[in-house]
Formats: sequence, C-alpha cells, structure tokens
Amino acid sequence: MTDVDVRGARIHVRESGDPSSEPVLLLHGIGRSLEDWAPQHARLADAYRVISVDMPGFGFSQRLPEPTTLRTLAEGVLGTLDALGEHRPVHVMGNSLGGAVAMQLSVLAPDRVRTSTLVNSAGFGKEVTIALRLLAIPGLGRGMLGAADRNAMRRTERALFFDGSFVTEERIDHAVEVGRQPGSAVVFLEAARALGTLRGVSAGWRSALLAEVARHPKPTLVVWGERDLILPAHHLRAARAALPWAQSHVFAETGHMPQVEKADEFAQLVRVFLAAQQVSAR
Repeated sequence: MTDVDVRGARIHVRESGDPSSEPVLLLHGIGRSLEDWAPQHARLADAYRVISVDMPGFGFSQRLPEPTTLRTLAEGVLGTLDALGEHRPVHVMGNSLGGAVAMQLSVLAPDRVRTSTLVNSAGFGKEVTIALRLLAIPGLGRGMLGAADRNAMRRTERALFFDGSFVTEERIDHAVEVGRQPGSAVVFLEAARALGTLRGVSAGWRSALLAEVARHPKPTLVVWGERDLILPAHHLRAARAALPWAQSHVFAETGHMPQVEKADEFAQLVRVFLAAQQVSAR
C-alpha cells in the first residue's frame, strides 16, 4: 500500500505486478474501498501492473475540494495515475459506482482508457437498493451514515454477497474503520445525491453518460451477479442495448461483487477478454 498526493489530497493506492506490464486499474463502489478488489491482485499481477485506488473521499483517501460527482471522481483517478507515473492507456475495471466512474473516465480522457470491464455497474437502470434511496431524504441520510456500528456494517456486507460465508469479521472490521474516517459520511451523501433520489438512480446523468460513451466506444466487458440485491441483474439488458459492441457475462448464484465472490472465475474471464484485445491490436 502507498499514498500519493493529488492536488493536496492524500490518495490511498495498492499496486502489484511488474510496473512495466500493461496497467489494469480497479475502481470500487460507493462507500467502499480498494479492498473490494483485493482478490484480483493475486490473480492478475503475474501478467499486469495492477493498480487499485481508494477514490477521493472513500476508503482511506482524502477528498478533493470540489463536491463529489462522477467527473470529480474520474479527475481524481486520472490525477492518481499521473502521480504514479502511469500515462499509458489502462484496462479499467469498475464495480458499482466504480463502473460509472470508469465510463466517465473513458469520456473525459478516451486516450487513457484501452478497455472497460463494468462489474454490476451503476448507470444502466433506475432501480437501486432502498438503503441508497433513503439517503436522498434531508436529515435522514446523515443519521443513517453516522451509525457506523458493527450491526449496521454487518447488514451492509450481507446485502453484497449471495454466499453469506463472505461476510467475515475481518470484512466487518474493515467496513467499520472505513465508515469512521473523517468526512466519509459527507462524501457518501454527496455522491449518492448527485446520482439519485428517493425514486432511484436519476435518468439524466445516465442518459448523458451513455450517449457520450457511445461516441468513444472501447472494447468492453459487462458482467453481473444474477443475485445482486444492490443493482438488479436485469440492468444487464439495458447495458447490452446501450453498448451493443460489449461482451457480457452473468455469474450464477452471485451477488454484487463477482470479483470477490467468484474470484477465480472472474479472473479467468477478464484474462481471456484482455488477451483477445492484445491479439486484435497486433
């Protein structure tokens, strides 16, 4: 683990693999951290430079001065890559909110993105767990996030996985520690309210972002866990319609984070996808 400076903010990063290998960038979801990608470091680092990031204001990273939006998160990620000296196009993989940030990254700096892997990604449908929709209610959201106790975090972790054995005490400890970081609740609320309302994920930013992504198509893989309780798997149909060039895959008996719950299968899938892009580029 290391920290880098991005416009005065301390950004927490994990790197593995040979720095000269092709770069893979891993982005987590709302209120989460780079630990959600930990299993993929061991599975990809033999062939790639693997970089996972606590996006600005999340995990153990400090926030940037601007309000938290998709654009500011993408700009923070670009700044992190610059601070690491990584200026080559990256294979970006984003889970949940991280998928939307990955798409924003490909719009903001298309020359910095080689491929996109979108994992149970935000941006393809209105439906989202009630826990996130309630954050839009004035006065309620701060109280909900202020209760970063073990019981609340256990419920959150349980909602992420189909297989309850993944809800370990270590994961809950980490979630509590992340939830108690200074300013984490404020950043969480800013992001949630920028993206949705009590009725669900807002259509405006989704339509605008997908239209822009279509103008800068990249080789894309969209995957989903069929038992996702956060963003339902039928969003994959909308993803296929919006990104007709994309490949797709559904993981059976899997929740919101296939990269953790089906780590081996996920790694094999993305390795085949990335290898195919190397062949096509020759």
